Amino acid sequence: MKLEQAARQLEALGKPTRLEVYRTLVRAGPNGLPVGRIQERLGIPASTLSHHLHRLILTGLVTQERQATTLICRANFPAMNELLGFLADQCCADAGCGAAADEAAA
Repeated sequence: MKLEQAARQLEALGKPTRLEVYRTLVRAGPNGLPVGRIQERLGIPASTLSHHLHRLILTGLVTQERQATTLICRANFPAMNELLGFLADQCCADAGCGAAADEAAA
């Protein structure tokens, strides 16, 4: 993952409402949720939800699929895992913490 992509995704998650939308989709699992159900759960106006979903879709964190007249939104779990991996992959590389520090102390 590139630094710029990670920054865009983290910026997208940096708004409380957007983070709440994303966490709702993560909790829903791979089946996702219809847009109307997200709106009901969060109690936000449709235009506000649409704005936040659009931003999450642009950054690749959410996908959207039309099923007849319903839009289903899903958390993009591979993208989420890639972002989490990017954040953690160099943890303590220069400081020797965690498992690496435990091994060195043994």
